[in-house]
Amino acid sequence: MFGLGPWEIAAILIVVLLIFGPKKLPELARALGKAIHEYRAASAGIITEKETTKKNEKEEKEEMEKTLLETAEKLGIETEGKSIEEIAKEIALKAKEKGIA
Repeated sequence: MFGLGPWEIAAILIVVLLIFGPKKLPELARALGKAIHEYRAASAGIITEKETTKKNEKEEKEEMEKTLLETAEKLGIETEGKSIEEIAKEIALKAKEKGIA
């Protein structure tokens, strides 16, 4: 643990005991435990939030692609072998031709 041996840890504990006294040690240990627990919970929450955000972004992208493909099909645009960007450009051109955009 941090490269400390048992004698160093014992010396640190004795100094802490002398500084804070035996009545304050349980409070300090409890506060330290709560702080560690809250840190871990917050870290786990951040990771979960990031994963959720990635899933939502992926779902939104898939929904947009699906909508583009459906729109292209309704406008009679061939989609096979084309990228989403190419399909979107063709939809925009077709919409201009029809006076929609």
